[in-house]
Amino acid sequence: MASASQYDCLIIGAGMSGLAAGIRLAHFGKQVCILERHHTPGGLNSYYRLNGHEFDAGLHAVTNFAPHGGSSAPLNRVLRQLRLRYEDFALCPQCESDIRFPGVTLRFSNDLALLESEVRARFPAQADGFRRLEASLPGFSALDLERMPPVSARQALKDFITDPLLTDMLLCPLLYYGSPREDDMDFAQFAIMFRSIFCEGLARPREGVRRIIAALLAQYRACGGEMRLACGVRRLNVRGGRVASVELENGETLAADTVLSSAGHVETMRLCSDLTPDDGPRLDAQAGRMTFMESISILDALPETLGLTQTISFLNGAERFRYRPSEDLLDTSSAVVCCPGHFQYDRPLDVGVVRVTNIANYRRWARLPDDEYRARKRECYERSLAAVAQHLPGFRAHVKFVDIFTPRTITRFTGHVNGAVYGAPRKSGDGRTRVENLFLCGTDQGLLGIIGAMLSGITMANRHVLRRTA
Repeated sequence: MASASQYDCLIIGAGMSGLAAGIRLAHFGKQVCILERHHTPGGLNSYYRLNGHEFDAGLHAVTNFAPHGGSSAPLNRVLRQLRLRYEDFALCPQCESDIRFPGVTLRFSNDLALLESEVRARFPAQADGFRRLEASLPGFSALDLERMPPVSARQALKDFITDPLLTDMLLCPLLYYGSPREDDMDFAQFAIMFRSIFCEGLARPREGVRRIIAALLAQYRACGGEMRLACGVRRLNVRGGRVASVELENGETLAADTVLSSAGHVETMRLCSDLTPDDGPRLDAQAGRMTFMESISILDALPETLGLTQTISFLNGAERFRYRPSEDLLDTSSAVVCCPGHFQYDRPLDVGVVRVTNIANYRRWARLPDDEYRARKRECYERSLAAVAQHLPGFRAHVKFVDIFTPRTITRFTGHVNGAVYGAPRKSGDGRTRVENLFLCGTDQGLLGIIGAMLSGITMANRHVLRRTA
């Protein structure tokens, strides 16, 4: 048995990747401890209760949905590696979603045939190119990201799609749900995201993300893993090119053979004791800038009675889709509207909920004085709903309570520089850092989304701990 201060592995962050890595290691008898700076696990995908209402933080839908038994599907691979049952996550598939641009709408579901038929109907000249695009994607593996050369998705798509409008429409959901790069993404990441959203599809537990977190926590504890909540890391003491010890904010010092961090590349390297004065600005220049404002509105009616029938709508009202930090506090030219009640549950939700997400600007939000910050949140919420009403039926008159997240909220609860939801544009596919026994998992390793994050934690635990010590 390890002593109180010595572990085989310390994991920074109790998000999806950290929990999955912890389960994998604890299952094989490793002495592992997850360190989480907040009082609850889940990271950006957590949950809370406010004013009598329950909220999911971060979750619109779980991507990579797959039926039970598909051996190659990421979801089933994750469940096998974590020794969980398919029923543990209780995922319910979406009903139907769409992408709405001026004059054109593309519907999609968890059956790719619907999107194929929509492309044939709306863009007949692009149908052959779209089929060739589909055929080219299976060669890209989420587990081989480090071997994939960086190639612009927009540039690569020109070999298949010649209509800029269709290119923008296909990119819109994929960028919103997983790109740290402005106006683009790597083509390998495009291939992975295309499969996860359009081919495998979207799902959600009726109870929300708490169902997934509860399943992961129960498994981690059953395997004998240790977790410390409200336990932030102050410093990684680096000596001889290795993390010699981990200093906690409470002054305690822990030691481990390996440290896995889900905190992000920039955020993790800033904890290293051998950071030089020149390293700070260099690291900050590597940080991502894509951040968002999101509102969660509780209604006095169900969304479908107000004309909101889609599970998720990706909206764009501009001539071209812009995916970059807004010039103002938020950009209302595009949005994502999610109705968490519109999944194929065994029984419907008894409360109406609508989530609206807009691209934002961290620096503008960060500079606001506290009193002005609260007022501008409300003002931006009203602007956001007014813009959405141009595409979808309005629901503002039926809102009885709302909670609003801004880039400041994201930084407060995740520590991410710039409130960057998807981390740094440059990923570390193999999880390595300049420190010999310090590795990344989660967002800045490169696998995104709830299933992707868990797969990242599993893969990094297998590669950098289990295989090294086998």
